Amino acid sequence: MFWAAILDFFCIPFIVFISFMIILSAVNKSVGVRRAYVKLLLKIFEFGRLSIESAAKERQKLVGETIFNNTQDRKLDDINLSYCKKTGRTIPTTNGNTLISRDSVLLPTSNEPTASDIESSSKDEEIRFNLEKCLDYIKAGVESIIEDEVTSRFEAEELKSWNLLTRTNRHYEFISWKITLIWMTGFAVRYFILMPLRVFVCFVGVYVAVVANSLVAMIPFEFLRHPCADLSFKITFRLMTRSLSAVITFHNTEYKPKGSGFCVANHTSPLDVAILSTDCTFSLIGQRHGGFLGLLQRALARASPHIWFERGEARDRHAVAERLKQHVSNPNNPPILIFPEGTCINNTSVMQFKKGSFEVGGVIYPVAIKYDPRFGDAFWNSSKYSMMQYLYMMMTSWAIVCDVWYLPPMYRQEGESAIDFANRVKSVIAKQGGLVDLVWDGQLKRMKPKKEWRELQQVEFAKRLKGD
Repeated sequence: MFWAAILDFFCIPFIVFISFMIILSAVNKSVGVRRAYVKLLLKIFEFGRLSIESAAKERQKLVGETIFNNTQDRKLDDINLSYCKKTGRTIPTTNGNTLISRDSVLLPTSNEPTASDIESSSKDEEIRFNLEKCLDYIKAGVESIIEDEVTSRFEAEELKSWNLLTRTNRHYEFISWKITLIWMTGFAVRYFILMPLRVFVCFVGVYVAVVANSLVAMIPFEFLRHPCADLSFKITFRLMTRSLSAVITFHNTEYKPKGSGFCVANHTSPLDVAILSTDCTFSLIGQRHGGFLGLLQRALARASPHIWFERGEARDRHAVAERLKQHVSNPNNPPILIFPEGTCINNTSVMQFKKGSFEVGGVIYPVAIKYDPRFGDAFWNSSKYSMMQYLYMMMTSWAIVCDVWYLPPMYRQEGESAIDFANRVKSVIAKQGGLVDLVWDGQLKRMKPKKEWRELQQVEFAKRLKGD
């Protein structure tokens, strides 16, 4: 009897809590607990920042070193610089401000002649060498050694102040007994209260997805099945985002994707799919997986049209394009959610968009996503962390806070190439999200530059030598 009473004491509140959360997810409402939690965290972070600065002042008086300037901003920047040097991380770049001011990126245009064209033309023209023509390339090479634009986009975004989360060699958590107490309390809350609760809610979300989508698939009437599938899709991802204490702010909702087409967004994390799917229904596209992701894929595919490819089939561009055309040709299908960068970028930039989804035709719905790194780094470095390691880090972060901007739909103009259209969409997303617009291919983090790009650089250099 005693153990049964204890079991009832703990189980009943959990059942009520989960039921209440499912109801809130269904109606897309919130009681404001998460936003109040985020505001409290901001006050704690500010207290920690002031405590760090006060401790630094005391050290300055004792040691007699001139570490800080008169302004408060300069003091904070010096602390950041010391932190970066100690931890070996890259020095932060905020809103595109870098250590080096580059005049231009030495990239040829896509319509330049190839290296073979230069070989044929060199028979008719004599190329005179001029050392001055090499200086721009030498300067660009030295700049890349000092500050690599590509590699720095795959490192964690640096913070202006410590968020009581990241371990550093500065040992900020021990500068005062108050900070130590707050840090230990935060550690206990995140690992022993929030993480078990979040894991439980996440599994409830997957269970709801499997059951709800299975029931929707059994509905014989199409006019009733579509709204039910839409609701089950949103409830699934609302529960999953709430398992991460996600606080999402949507802007310009009048431009929300409607009807068939492509929703195109910058890519920071696998969570991007869940973030966007809490407010709008999408058809997802990707490779078939096993395990946890495979279970979720099969559950979603029962009730709504999604495009899953086998590993070999996904490499066939023509087969992919044909499947996309068939999907967008049906006006009843939801828009396809695509991340044209093809890899995750660290929440500071937007890199080269692949042209595939811009060749198919149809309307493009641009969306910009920007995470607040103070509460947790949402960037997934797939070269460093596995999916399970990444999910573990997200489950033990303070929260996931982000802003989402819907942008006006865009269409391919007459005579505009797919590459130009992709670049135009990319620039709009970068501008709205306050991100740096880069021309580099994000796949450079995994592979060497293509041979065609090296040849185009050789063509550009040959033109400079000729004095064009």
